[in-house]
Order: sequence, then structure tokens, then C-alpha cells
Amino acid sequence: MSFPSRKKNPFPRISPLLTRHPTGIVIGCALFALLMLALVAAMLIQERRDAVARAAGNAENLAVVVERDLSHTFALFDLSLAELAEGIGDPGVMALPPRYRQRLLFDRSMVAGPHMGSLLYVDASGAIAVDSASAVPRAGNFTDRSWFFVHRDSPDVGLYISPPYQSRLRGGDWSIAFSRRVNHADGSFAGVVMGAMRIEYFRELLSGLNMGEHGAITLFHVDGSVLMRNPERPGMIGRSLKETANFRRFIGQPDKWFFGTASLDAEQRLYVYRKFESIPLVISVGPAARDIYAAWYRRAAIVGGFAVLLALLLLGAAWVMAAEFRYRLQIETNLQLLSRTDGLTGLSNRRTLDEALERECRRTRRTGAPLALLFIDVDYFKKFNDYYGHQAGDDTLAAVAQTVGTAVRRPGDIAARYGGEEFVVILPDTDLDGALAVADVIHQGMRGRAIPHQPSELGVVSVSIGIACHPGGDGLDAATLLKAADEALYAAKAGGRNRTALAPVAKLDAADPVDGALA
Repeated sequence: MSFPSRKKNPFPRISPLLTRHPTGIVIGCALFALLMLALVAAMLIQERRDAVARAAGNAENLAVVVERDLSHTFALFDLSLAELAEGIGDPGVMALPPRYRQRLLFDRSMVAGPHMGSLLYVDASGAIAVDSASAVPRAGNFTDRSWFFVHRDSPDVGLYISPPYQSRLRGGDWSIAFSRRVNHADGSFAGVVMGAMRIEYFRELLSGLNMGEHGAITLFHVDGSVLMRNPERPGMIGRSLKETANFRRFIGQPDKWFFGTASLDAEQRLYVYRKFESIPLVISVGPAARDIYAAWYRRAAIVGGFAVLLALLLLGAAWVMAAEFRYRLQIETNLQLLSRTDGLTGLSNRRTLDEALERECRRTRRTGAPLALLFIDVDYFKKFNDYYGHQAGDDTLAAVAQTVGTAVRRPGDIAARYGGEEFVVILPDTDLDGALAVADVIHQGMRGRAIPHQPSELGVVSVSIGIACHPGGDGLDAATLLKAADEALYAAKAGGRNRTALAPVAKLDAADPVDGALA
């Protein structure tokens, strides 16, 4: 049989290792795939954090812009109130006719604003004394309004900005009040100057801010009442959320942002909140978590799916490669086994025998342990072949080999075909008694098989065995041991065959034959 020529291995240091450990390919590729997936996961986690950071930064910038806009507007409003309070405290101004007094006291730019309510001076009794909307003050009493009694009860409040309320002068229109205390010359309470800002101003301010499909932005008074929410919900203005978990965090914790669930619609949002420095308002900018992560989810699905697919393909390729290497390894193992095994009998061949005998001799010289050698020959085998044919002869050799192999039971024992009808058994750590026992098992096995052999005197196939046993230590030589066993075999054949003969290593002449026949 001819074999195709083998190409030169381009990776002489790597390929042999892989082909002998194909499972390592799968393990290595699996570790690489896990590392790749871990890197992709780390990248996606970082992108998720970056998405949150961007959303938080954008929301915080938005809150700052709203605060600056409101602070500027409220400062102008406060300036107008301060001038109004100063004018009310001037007797000369108050002595002017109502028409001229209104022109002097009220800033037209403030009164004419589309979202501005009336500017009023309410005296100590709670009645309107000066009205920006009419030379003749409208009727009404406001002692129950917070913007009135706060100043009446506390002289040092300064500018007061009220929670949202429904105006009595404008048919229940929602507004907030800006107010300052007015004192008599002796410092006693003389009333309150106030101005109203319609909630519509906050509605227009927040309506232009895009918070995404599911986001929300809410403006609170510090007492927890809602001034405005975008998107607006019915019944929200003036509603108190003071006891909700989110508002408590707005007021009581220094965190700049957090994820929380809205009490109104159960939406998970990123809340970025800011308590204004100069005015008693709190703004909450809440982009929805699903809006923040929407782009990330799409990217994660594409990148993650591709990474998983690539890892599976890599593992699949590794599995196929490992299977191919296992197949090659099996072929190489079989070829190696064939090169060391006799094809007919299945025992070790002559090459393997020579290597094993040299190895065991060196070990015996080193350790001092005994070493026994059995030389076996099939009796009258040439006559058997001539009488029964070569095919029957081959079958008989296989049967003898099986009998010999069965008698050799220890892992270290070696049975080999020496050539033709001759066999050799190496028995490490075995003395003469042990070798005789193995020889006896072989004789009994052959008798048990009872293979017909008409040309033989016994009528069945038998074997002759020569034994050489060395006690161990120096002086042991493989060729000498083999020669001694061969001469012992010759003595067994000369003594009548179907028997065992002994030959000590110290003497090349055979010892007295020992009959191997069964009793």
C-alpha cells in the first residue's frame, strides 16, 4: 500500500501540540470567545453609563436655563414691587389724584405683559387700596391669602412668592403672587403690595422643552405644590406632591440625579432636580429611562448579537478543527500502533520487543529487580503448514498468540512475536517461580484449545518454552538474556517438545528440561 507524501508542516512547534491536545483548541477558543464577549459587554455597559451621563447632563443644563430665565423674570418683578412699595410709602405720591398716581406707581411694561395679573396695594385690613387695573379699586378682602398674612405676621420676610392659587379677580385663573410688606413710618404693618403672574407663563415656558416621548418636566413650589408639568395632566396645578418619595429626595438629598418611579404614571425616569437659589422653586427634569436607553438597546442588540454570532462561529470552527485533529490523531495513533504491532497476531512486533527488552534490562540493572524471559516456539509448525495449509497456519499462530497474551496479565508484561512461529514474553520483576507459572498457564491454554495437529506425536498443537531469568543487578545484557532463553528453548525441543526448559543467565548451556505437560 502506498501513502501520499506528507507536506512540510509550516508550524512545527504549534501543530504537534494542537494535534495531540485537540480539546485544548476548543477550550482556547472558548476562552477567547468569552474574553471577546466580556469586552463587548464592558463596552456596552460603558455606553449605557455614557447614555445616562449624557441624559443627566442635558437635563441639568435644561434646569439651569429654566432657573436663569425665571430668576431674571422674578428679579424684574421684584424690582417693580419694590418701587411700588416705595411709592406707597411716599405721602406726596399717595396725595396725587388716582389717575396720575397710577401712572407714577405702576410700570406699564410689567402691567401690560400677557401673563401678568394686577398689581395691587392691599391695606392692613386686607382691602384693595390701589389697583393697577382700575382707578377705582375693585372690592375684595385678602386676609386669608398666604401672601397677605405672611407679611402681616412676619416683618422680615422680604419678597414672598406664593404657591399657586386660583384668582378671585380673574374668575379662578391659576396664578402665583409676588408680594412685599409695606410699613408705616413707625414700622407698623401698613399692608402689602403684590403682583400676580398667571400660570400660563410657566405653561408656555415648559411647553417648548422637548423631554422625549415619555419624559416629563415639572416645576414645584418648595412646599410641594405643582406650578406646571409638561406634559400637562388635568388637575395637576396646585396639587401637592410633598409626601411623595421623589419630592422628598428633591428637598432632602444632595444627589444631582437618580432613577425613580413617577407617582403619577409609574414611569421609570431619570430625575435631575434643582432647587433654585434665589426663588422658592424646584424644577424636576425627568427623561424616561426607556427613551434614554432606546438607541442603546438597538445598538446593544446589533453589537451583542453580532458578538454572540461570532463567538458561536468561532466555537463551531474550533469544534470542527478539534474533530479534524482528533481524526488525524487517531490515524497517527493507529499508524504508530501498526508500526509497533504484529499484523497477524496483534502482539508487539520485533522492533517493540527489542526496545522493551533494552529498557527493562536497564531498569533491572538500576533497581536490582529480577527479570524473566520466555522464548516460545510452536512445535512441528512446518509440518502443520504443509499438512493443513498456510491459512490454517496463520489461524493457529493467532490462536497461540491469544493464548500467550491471555497468560500475560500484568500491565508491565510484554508479549511479542519474535518471527515466524516464535514468540517472546518479557516478565519484569519476576523470578524463576513466576516465570514457570506463566509458562504453565500457556501450556494449559494450548491443551485447552486442542487444535488438531495430525503430523504431531501429540495429535494437537503444542509449544515449547525456554526460560531465562536474571536475579537483577550488574552484568545483565539483553542479547545474553535472549540467547540464554533461546538455548533453553532448544533444550526443551531436544527433550521431546511440549515442555519448558530453564537456562540461568550465568551459564549459556541449558539447564535440565522441565516437562511442561499436564499431569
